[in-house]
Amino acid sequence: MQTQEPGTQLRNGLVAIAAVLLALALFVGLRTEKLGVSLAGLAARSVPLETALAGDRPILMEFYADWCAVCQAMAADGEALRREFGDRVDFVMLNVDNRKWLPEMQRHQVDGIPHFVFLGRDRQPQGTAIGRIPLPAMRENLLALLTDQALPHAQWTGDRSLTAGTGVPFPTDPKAHGSPAGAGPAA
Repeated sequence: MQTQEPGTQLRNGLVAIAAVLLALALFVGLRTEKLGVSLAGLAARSVPLETALAGDRPILMEFYADWCAVCQAMAADGEALRREFGDRVDFVMLNVDNRKWLPEMQRHQVDGIPHFVFLGRDRQPQGTAIGRIPLPAMRENLLALLTDQALPHAQWTGDRSLTAGTGVPFPTDPKAHGSPAGAGPAA
């Protein structure tokens, strides 16, 4: 049995570490490429709130934050919905880290994100969905919104990021409001 010299062992160890790091970078790169949708990109393509409110189309308003893991995970679904319904529904994105949206956050009682508000043509809320919402449920809500029907998932709560720590004052402690762990449709 041959023994390796210390210099060879060190080189082999460095090669092994480099291989692991390269594999990790490749995995992360492929995963990011697969998702291919960023919150910043969605926000850039969204309709400004003032423009949407002045129009006559239904509105899907999303409160989000760049640091929100659930918001990031749902970005691809948001893009799919925008592509499917963007010619009939205004998609508005409001970043909770922008204090400009504090009045809207308080009006819609945003205590977890993503927080979706479905506004009818009359600008009245028809329902809300908070947290990770399955794409079929969001699609069904938008179809109902377009046909002036009751939303089948008018109150839905899923996994979400709490807005605590954002400096946004809420009437109650967001951590005490509802169950953050995938509660499904609210009763």
